[in-house]
Amino acid sequence: MGGTEHLTVHREGATLVLTLNRPEARNALSLPMLVGLYDGWVEADEDDAVRSIVLTGAGGAFCAGMDLKALAGRGMEGEQYRDRLKADPDLHWKAMLRHHRPRKPVIAAVEGYCVAGGTEILQGTDIRVAGASATFGLFEVRRGLFPIGGSTVRLQRQIPRTHALEMLLTGRPYTAREAAAIGLIGHVVPDGTALDKALAVAEQINACGPLAVEAVKASVYETAELTETDGLAAELRRGWPVFDTADAKEGSRAFAEKRPPVYRRA
Repeated sequence: MGGTEHLTVHREGATLVLTLNRPEARNALSLPMLVGLYDGWVEADEDDAVRSIVLTGAGGAFCAGMDLKALAGRGMEGEQYRDRLKADPDLHWKAMLRHHRPRKPVIAAVEGYCVAGGTEILQGTDIRVAGASATFGLFEVRRGLFPIGGSTVRLQRQIPRTHALEMLLTGRPYTAREAAAIGLIGHVVPDGTALDKALAVAEQINACGPLAVEAVKASVYETAELTETDGLAAELRRGWPVFDTADAKEGSRAFAEKRPPVYRRA
């Protein structure tokens, strides 16, 4: 199991939990964190025992964005990982889910600050849970910067454009309730319980057929920008093969026999 000094990895049953672990900096993105994140996505993709992923942050924060000290030229921790960036110049974008989409569902468990790069990573997740005091926002324009982690493309596809533009152009903070009202997050829970709720959602997913879950996720993203006609055709291409799997037959037998199914990804 991977991980770095700024990204911890552990298992909760069939769920891989990735924790941004730099609480002294509100989990601002660092090179060790980015490397650990990318390795975590790859581990989840390659391990059939993993059926879902939860992304969270340590110390009461999710992620406060990029380390601006590093951006200002004052160095970045984790120089020992510099060769990873040289070998794969796209690694940081894959880590932030800009250029990589894991096969397994990704659930964000947010407490505290989830701003700038944190809100950009959030847009790459599938299901989102937040504590009541969480704060969201894309602050880049206030600092003369551009939210280049994908927000000018993704945000308007995930929430109404008027709300996307207000968030992007004002750079103001949003409460968890506001974020839920515009559709950026799905659940608002009492502070300190976001991870518990995310793991509970993950357990519901883990109880389902993994091949079906992965195919459904892939179909949703594949068809998002297609016409209805093209999307329905693509859905059939994704969906029909699932019915011919051993897992589908096991699901039907288990339902008839009134017992929990035992799926084997076959």
